[in-house]
Amino acid sequence: MYPPSRKDFISLTLSDPHSHAYNNGKHRRQSCWRKWKQLSRLQRSLILFLLALLLILGLLSYPSITEQWRGLSDREDWLELNDPELKAAPPGVKPVLGPAAGDAPAPAAGPHLEPAVVPDAVVAPIGPNVPILPKPPIKKKTFPNRRGPPNLQRDGNVSDTVGGEKQEQEAVQEEEGEEEGKEKKIVSWRGAMIEADQATEPPPSANEKEAAAPSAPVNPADTVPLEVSTGPADRLEAVRDAFRHAWKGYKDHAWGHDELKPISKSFSEWFGLGLTLIDSLDTMWIMGLKEEFAEARRWVEKELSFDKNVDVNLFETTIRILGGLLSCYHLSGDQLFLEKAKDLGSRLMPAFKTPSKIPFSDVNIGKGTAHPPRWTSDSTLAEVTSIQLEFRELSRLTQEPQYQEVVNEVMKMVHTLPGKHDGLVPMFINTNSGQFTHKGVFTLGARADSYYEYLLKQWIQGGKTEDDLLEDYLQAIEGVKKHLVRKTGPNMLTFIGELSHNRFNAKMDHLVCFLPGTLALGAHNGLPGDHMDLAVQLMETCHQMYVQMETGLSPEIAHFSLQSSDGRDVVVKPADRHNLLRPETVESLFYMYRFTKDTKYRDWGWDILQNFNKYTKIPDGGYTSINNVRDPVNPGPRDKMESFFLGETLKYLYLLFSDDMKLLSLDKYIFNTEAHPLPIWPSPPK
Repeated sequence: MYPPSRKDFISLTLSDPHSHAYNNGKHRRQSCWRKWKQLSRLQRSLILFLLALLLILGLLSYPSITEQWRGLSDREDWLELNDPELKAAPPGVKPVLGPAAGDAPAPAAGPHLEPAVVPDAVVAPIGPNVPILPKPPIKKKTFPNRRGPPNLQRDGNVSDTVGGEKQEQEAVQEEEGEEEGKEKKIVSWRGAMIEADQATEPPPSANEKEAAAPSAPVNPADTVPLEVSTGPADRLEAVRDAFRHAWKGYKDHAWGHDELKPISKSFSEWFGLGLTLIDSLDTMWIMGLKEEFAEARRWVEKELSFDKNVDVNLFETTIRILGGLLSCYHLSGDQLFLEKAKDLGSRLMPAFKTPSKIPFSDVNIGKGTAHPPRWTSDSTLAEVTSIQLEFRELSRLTQEPQYQEVVNEVMKMVHTLPGKHDGLVPMFINTNSGQFTHKGVFTLGARADSYYEYLLKQWIQGGKTEDDLLEDYLQAIEGVKKHLVRKTGPNMLTFIGELSHNRFNAKMDHLVCFLPGTLALGAHNGLPGDHMDLAVQLMETCHQMYVQMETGLSPEIAHFSLQSSDGRDVVVKPADRHNLLRPETVESLFYMYRFTKDTKYRDWGWDILQNFNKYTKIPDGGYTSINNVRDPVNPGPRDKMESFFLGETLKYLYLLFSDDMKLLSLDKYIFNTEAHPLPIWPSPPK
């Protein structure tokens, strides 16, 4: 039998009409201690270990939590008035009271609306000693033509692949807020600051921290925002500043290498030929950045050598390096660039030594050998038909016909090949047989896009005399209108889809946004007027691919809703939400403004530049691609600045904002697919 339980204490309650209640709390505490002592040593050790582990985890998570809250405050949201650089406002800037204009909800898109904050009017973020945390923004209800989060809904996606059968849906839940009566301006949170735990950039040194921290805490309520004039001159200077900032990162951390990794402050190599530097040369010349151009020229003269045992991609090397060198020769008249172009062109010629005369994709410019990719004997159609402008121009300048002959032969073969569908072409062509492969799949996106672009541009470059090129282009545009053009259900946006074995896929790459500009260029050169009508409609769609995203930046790939019951036009799958700083939309904006003078195209381009500065600009220099255009708080930097951001995107933005219509007149120059301008040949005498 068990002995009766022992009583360790007696609970006694005394009551008195003139006294307070009394209990035996002290004895209860003693009882807890006795119970703790009754536990075995193993049990007590286990409990202490768990408590210590929770304490350590709490201490480790505290810095990242505080950094996350601090990172939500953008450099544009809070201005440090004690900074001497801000005491004197720059020309065209006047202080105003109230919330920053750039922090107000964006108005409906349309002409004559100009944002009130330029990217340069930012300072270093508030340092860690600021005790005040910003309040979350009030999300306003979003309409198709307004910037901000989309309405609450479930997004249904169609297949992501060209011939896709798989369908999936993702639930997108967004909070909505409405304000009654007079609208109030709010301070927005931005995703521009890259948190240390989300990026690969090393932590700042003690000196950097000291430089970034303000001299005294700033109360956000006491800050005086800046109202900035955004006329054409201000916008041009903003683009120059963006280029200087990108160039600074490249010069500091990737000089002479192919591409900058701005967060890790390092570089990546593709061909080892200074890709970003050469791609940027004509941009610097156009922008009047003489010192930067001269420094880059010295590198080309002393360091650039093509005598390297390295495989390069024929297409990318042609459009970026050969095109960049030829463009610089025409703009500057400097013979150095032509000599380098001749050297490179001759080293690329082995690519055309194939049974079919369809070039291989890869060339070893040191050994003089060429080969297809390791996994196939096919070449991409866009790659073999988008090197013609450069090789033809090289022949004209050197009076050596072999360059033009090999690329003209490719176009003649493609012109007569079976397998087209009302002018639309498959994406691959075999280097042995010279025939199309993977037939039945048609797209204006990756692997086919610039074929259509170069049909028109070769015809213009050659003085509009090559009828086969014009015939193929006109037939292709009719095929696009017949098979690929559709409208969305919610707001009737016109877009270009894809066709896979007669099955339509409502998927459009951002790359396709080259088409509005190309259609407008054709209409400017006398082609049917309905080409311009389609260009206007597609330009609006490409604009909506930006404004319907929370960051105001387009995804790499968009799907479109065909049902009117769907809540939104543009649907983006998680794998497609990245932005690579691509130029196609601003390229088309440039063409559309040149031909229509409609200022809304400038306003749309200005919005894009501002959002590049908000979400992709790295404080120490450079811009980065991002992973998620749907997340303005953490867009997910990818730590890579593509060379085309300097060679194309910023160049087209500069030309868009320039009032000088004679600057690279579209009646005298044709741009290659990497935005390098080449002269239009004079028409032959009749």
